[in-house]
Amino acid sequence: MALTSINPATGEVVQRFTEHTAAQALAAVGAAHEAFGKWSRSATARRCALMRKAAGVLRERKSNLARMMSEEMGKPVLQAIAEVEKCALACEYYADNGEAMLEPEPVEAEGAASYVRFDPLGVVLGIMPWNFPFWQVFRFAAPALVAGNACLLKHASNVPRCAATIGQVFQRAGLPPHVFTVLRLGPDGIGPLIAHPQVRAVSLTGSDRAGREVAALAGRHLKKVVLELGGSDPFIVLDDAPLARCVAAAVSSRMINNGQSCIAAKRFVVVKDIYGRFQKAFTAAVGQLKTGNPLDESNDLGPLARADLVDELERQIKESVRLGARVLVGGRRRKKGPGFYFPPTVLEKVKPGMPAYDEELFGPVAALIAAADGDDAVRIANDTPFGLGASIWSANRRRAEKLAARIEAGSVFVNGMVKSDPRLPFGGVKMSGFGRELSSYGIKEFVNIKTVVIA
Repeated sequence: MALTSINPATGEVVQRFTEHTAAQALAAVGAAHEAFGKWSRSATARRCALMRKAAGVLRERKSNLARMMSEEMGKPVLQAIAEVEKCALACEYYADNGEAMLEPEPVEAEGAASYVRFDPLGVVLGIMPWNFPFWQVFRFAAPALVAGNACLLKHASNVPRCAATIGQVFQRAGLPPHVFTVLRLGPDGIGPLIAHPQVRAVSLTGSDRAGREVAALAGRHLKKVVLELGGSDPFIVLDDAPLARCVAAAVSSRMINNGQSCIAAKRFVVVKDIYGRFQKAFTAAVGQLKTGNPLDESNDLGPLARADLVDELERQIKESVRLGARVLVGGRRRKKGPGFYFPPTVLEKVKPGMPAYDEELFGPVAALIAAADGDDAVRIANDTPFGLGASIWSANRRRAEKLAARIEAGSVFVNGMVKSDPRLPFGGVKMSGFGRELSSYGIKEFVNIKTVVIA
């Protein structure tokens, strides 16, 4: 079976890649396990230095990498450039801080000495998505590699060019052979990898459906797993919100990456006293966005990554409208021309029972929901099976922080849009997954936290 790279702006096949056989995949596990032995014993300083070199390779090739990313999954090219730069920053963050994060920690206890070590686990399998095809790989790989693990990458089937190129980046940086390995596999190839005794842990970024399946497999074989899953992030607008700045951030937060982001704001929960003004300004701003070729820097949005994503988004909108939602702008796919485009859309009168309220909208569609007051806004924000991120907008910081403490999410941003940052832990609760990536918390997800006591 071939993995096919399709340009979503044209629908044309760009390149085909031959899938690895089951035997080749298992052989890759063995090679990674063997490479891990030497890699894990190398000095942390050396591993950090190689991660710094990876950052340099990313920056040297930034323009070409961004163009390829845009051609393969439709990301606007300026956002693709920013994504490559963010990957370089993550590599540098762990290059700068990895040694200190992994230093043994002394603990006062009985005996001559006691301390905690942080030893690598072994081969870690990363199952990564297509929507941020570089960032989500480096977010997983940089800390895991600096900790001394070997990594296997099973990337999404529609971004094989990105997957191959990431492997080349690490190769050019000087990582030893088989310390980072790209596997070209479909979904059926995941089970045998998780079951393999030399695969010690799994990191998945993907849908909640994929998370359930991977968690079940990992649990069956008692493997450590970190899950970063979907989200339906609330964007809470209180009655004293700084409206102009709030609206600008709302548009960016919903439409970034063509609306295909797990931490994008999706449900705009607006207190009734300010609802009319926000709705008018937000709808007008969304209506001015320009959709087209992602390589044209004047366009705000490109196509969705696959044709089936357009179908699903259209289904969710039609069903929500049938149940009483109202389309303010957009709402229908482009009827003529190639590519998997969908116009930026705003829905209002969104209520429980509608797909726009209950499900994750993975595309450029915003759902407006009116709230009675701040307490009601928190209730609505938490009325979701997801719990990845949230943002609260208010001129009163103390009030906003009190409400933030009540939000069921892994991240809450006050007067700012939710984003991942190498310096801060990232992850969710409820159906948005468990475990944390990035910061010192992320590097310690895939280590053996080992107690040593000297009697």
